Amino acid sequence: MDKKKVQQINIELDEKVSSGEYANFVVVTHSPAEFVMDFTRLLPGVPKAKIHSRIIMAPQHAKAYMMALQDNIKKFEDKHGEIKSPGSESFQGFGVKPPEGNLPN
Repeated sequence: MDKKKVQQINIELDEKVSSGEYANFVVVTHSPAEFVMDFTRLLPGVPKAKIHSRIIMAPQHAKAYMMALQDNIKKFEDKHGEIKSPGSESFQGFGVKPPEGNLPN
């Protein structure tokens, strides 16, 4: 039986990127070939938000990302307790939604 070879990669984090980018809202869209995630910050009383980061992934990578995020949320909740959700209607529980038919991609 063949053993799968595990490739090790070195990931470099430069100083500019290491400070991160804060986002409290994300719009996710998709096509047959890719998922697009536009991250932004919503500010109280400001009806317009600028996209600060756009991440584009192949469907397989988006699913792997979702699984990694689910795993990390479980680990976080096991250590710190349940993260309370605003409701079952996705981001509408925040009282904000992107305009229909006017997405930036």
